[in-house]
Amino acid sequence: MKSITGERFKGRIVIFVWLCVIFFIWQEISFILADVAKDKMAPRTLPYLHYIILNLLTRGSLIFSHAGQTLSRALIGFLFGAGVGFLLALAMSLAGIVERMLFPYLLISQMIPILGLAPILAGIIGNIGQTRAFIAAFITFFPVAVNTLAGFKNVEPEKLTLTYSLAADKFTVYRKLMIPAALPFLFSGLKIAAPMAITAAILVDTLGGASGLGYLITYSLYGGFPIMVFWSTVLLSAVLGILSYQAIVVIERICMPYKYGGSE
Repeated sequence: MKSITGERFKGRIVIFVWLCVIFFIWQEISFILADVAKDKMAPRTLPYLHYIILNLLTRGSLIFSHAGQTLSRALIGFLFGAGVGFLLALAMSLAGIVERMLFPYLLISQMIPILGLAPILAGIIGNIGQTRAFIAAFITFFPVAVNTLAGFKNVEPEKLTLTYSLAADKFTVYRKLMIPAALPFLFSGLKIAAPMAITAAILVDTLGGASGLGYLITYSLYGGFPIMVFWSTVLLSAVLGILSYQAIVVIERICMPYKYGGSE
């Protein structure tokens, strides 16, 4: 228990150190552009990071209200996509013929560029909010399906043989053995998909909607908002992606305390 707690503490220290390094490098580059090279475009090209943070705090009501629009649709799409991905993995695990039929099409679906798919769907659906959710679901289902299927396949044959020798039916086998064994793989897929779902929702916002983080990014670049709104929105988007990953980690610890050595 102490060793696990110590490893977590070391990990947090490493993250803190890296954040300090990034902050220092950013500030130095901004200083070189603005005060050494005297670049008049420096406030637009790469402003000081502390200015961006201050702007985010002073304009928080504007930026966070738009962030809520993006996050709500991203969350809906993420949950729907995760459910679809899990069910697809379950179906492919239960029947090999389903995997042989579906898996090639799943791979093909991921070859469709989101930049091309999003405007088509926006035109068909006619609602930016629903398009955000659909694209987030589309991004989410594949890593969840593939990782969960890998978890089902990772179960040792000896354990399956033993379970069936005890006269367990399919439902019991999956409830007691297969799904618990696949949980680490499922959460690996969710940790990949969560930041991607937010990125996808932001991308859809840039297609002409009147709200969302992507809307702020687009209209800031074209002069609709001060350029600092652009940088603050980009910074917030990055933070939200990191927080979405950490949220899945927290849920994983709740669902699988044994993986992290129980409660601290």
